[in-house]
Amino acid sequence: MNSLLNSIEEWIRQGLIDSIMENFIGMFDALNQQVGQTAVQVGMTPASFNPGVYSMIRTLSETVIIPIAGMILTFIACYELITMIIERNNFHDFETFIFFKWIFKTFVAVFILTNTFTIVMSVFELAQSVVNQSAGIIQGSLDIGGTTLDAFQTQIEAMGIWQLIGLWMQIQIVHLCIMIMSIVIFIIVFGRMIEIYLVVSIAPIPLSTMVNREWGSLGTNYLKSLFALGFQGFLIMVCLGIYAVLIQSIATADSIHMAIWISVGYTALLCFTLMKTGSLAKSLFGAH
Repeated sequence: MNSLLNSIEEWIRQGLIDSIMENFIGMFDALNQQVGQTAVQVGMTPASFNPGVYSMIRTLSETVIIPIAGMILTFIACYELITMIIERNNFHDFETFIFFKWIFKTFVAVFILTNTFTIVMSVFELAQSVVNQSAGIIQGSLDIGGTTLDAFQTQIEAMGIWQLIGLWMQIQIVHLCIMIMSIVIFIIVFGRMIEIYLVVSIAPIPLSTMVNREWGSLGTNYLKSLFALGFQGFLIMVCLGIYAVLIQSIATADSIHMAIWISVGYTALLCFTLMKTGSLAKSLFGAH
C-alpha cells in the first residue's frame, strides 16, 4: 500500500516538475518572441511597416491636405511680399533685389511642399538606419541559456510535493503577469507607429510654412517631432538592450522563486521605460 502511495506521489511530483519547467520555458519563449518582434518593428519605416495604411495616409494627404497647404503657402507668400515692401518704407527705399529674394523663397517653399513625403521619409530612413545598426547588438542575447535551465531544474527536483504545488501556482500567476506586460509592449510599439501615421498625414501644412520668418517655427517644430518619433525607435532599442543584459542576471539568483520575480520586475521595468521613450525623445529634440 505504501509503495502504491509513493508511486502516485512520485507520479504527481514528476507531473508538477514537467509542468513547471514547461511553463517556465514557455514564459520566457513568449516574452523573448515579443521582444524580438519589437526589435524588428521599431526598425521599420511607415512605408514598410504597413504599406496599405501608408498608401491610404499618403493618398488622403495628397488629395485633402496638400490643397489646404497650397492655400496657406499662397497666403504666406503674399503676406511676405507685402511685409518686404512695407519694411522698405513703402517703396521709398525700393530695391529690385527683394523681388528676386521673394521669388527664390517662394520657389523653395513650393519645392518643399511638392516633395513633402520625400523629406518625411528621409527622416525615418535615417532613423531606421540607426535602429537597424543597433539591432545587431541585442539580437540573440535575449534567450536564457540551457545551463540556467538545467540549474533551475535541479532546484525543482529537490523540492517536496507541497513546495512544487506552491511553485506551480506562482508560475501561473507570473505567466499571466508577463502575458499582460507583453500586450503592453505590443500596444506601445503599435501606438508609436499609429502616432507616426497621424503626424505624417498632416505633413504638408507645417512644411508649407518653413521658409517664412514668422510662421517658420511651426515647420521647424514639426521636423523636430519627426526626428523625435524616428529616434524614439533607437531609444526603444536601448531599452531592449538593457533588458537583454539584465534578464541574463537571473542565472545568478539563489532560488527559482527569486529568479521568477526578478524576471517579472525586469519586464515591468521594460514596460515603464518603453512608455517614457516618447516624452524623452521629444525632450531631447526640443519638440513640443
